Amino acid sequence: MSEGLPRNRSAKYIKIAVDIATCIARGEYREGQKILGRSSLAGRYSVSPETIRRALAVLEERKIVKLQPGVGVIVSSQVAAEDYLAEYGQHQILEDIQKALNMYLEERRKLDLKITQLTDELLEYTFKMATRFQRIHEFRVETGSPLVGKSLKKAEFRTLTGGTILSIHRSGREIVSPDAETVIKKDDVLTVVAPEEAIEHSQGLKLTPLSGPTRLMEIPE
Repeated sequence: MSEGLPRNRSAKYIKIAVDIATCIARGEYREGQKILGRSSLAGRYSVSPETIRRALAVLEERKIVKLQPGVGVIVSSQVAAEDYLAEYGQHQILEDIQKALNMYLEERRKLDLKITQLTDELLEYTFKMATRFQRIHEFRVETGSPLVGKSLKKAEFRTLTGGTILSIHRSGREIVSPDAETVIKKDDVLTVVAPEEAIEHSQGLKLTPLSGPTRLMEIPE
């Protein structure tokens, strides 16, 4: 299996191979010249003989050096050393770009997460500010009101007024927290928690304000 340019170019043996190839490309080791043996190279780079063996295997595979039994390591080609360094440099540039890209992508992921968090907080705070303080109103349903005969669900009272019906007073009794199927009838008195503009909306629905706003109501958080 080729070890010329592995994915991990920070491996010790690759760095040693690059260093030896650099010396050859600079002419410090000439073609045909014998360079240090494995033991000497291991001592020079402070690594094990196995690491040196792997480094030399890379250089031999790229025809930069030749390993001759009984002779040692002989420089084969300065051009091959230059080509190897050029290829290594290109791959190193690509690796550096990839590392930088991964770093920025991670930073963007963290930034997107923070933006989402702050957006959620803003929406929650805005909702609380819009609903925290509302007033309680009472309206009587008049003849001709488009709400008469409709259930709370079909009447879409909240959509039309921005208010919530807390109770309905009808013929001397009170319906507390009416459900969505409760039908609104003429002369019903609706107790509603709603913002001030509910008064304006009530006029179009033929609802007569009886009291209110009576007091501020703080919606619990």
